[in-house]
Amino acid sequence: MHMKANDKDLGPEVVPVKFILEDPESLGQTQNEVQLKAAIGESILELALDHDIAIEHACGGVTACSTCHIHLEQGEELFNEAEDEELDRVDEAPGVELNSRLSCQCRVEKEGGSVVVRVPAWNRNAVKEVPH
Repeated sequence: MHMKANDKDLGPEVVPVKFILEDPESLGQTQNEVQLKAAIGESILELALDHDIAIEHACGGVTACSTCHIHLEQGEELFNEAEDEELDRVDEAPGVELNSRLSCQCRVEKEGGSVVVRVPAWNRNAVKEVPH
């Protein structure tokens, strides 16, 4: 068992997750693919932040914005189903696709497969952007 930064007890990290980062530099990374393992009950946002992948989350992960929007490209069956509140926020994000989720609400519920998550290049908080 391991402990997350938010003091939540989680089981072992058993679900392989591949992050595809369209703009790795803006997320604090040097490579555009990162392989990790998630625990049951862990959100995609928690996993990313705990491994220094700086997915934007302006609201702090409470479903009040859409800045942590990702595309869940593989492994949807391993996650909780999106609730209405999440779907309402996803509709506000640019580049919405059928596999769009908020990474703060997308929690691993079971193992038995692998996951691919694409973090779009526009996944950033424009208010925090440094002017060019």
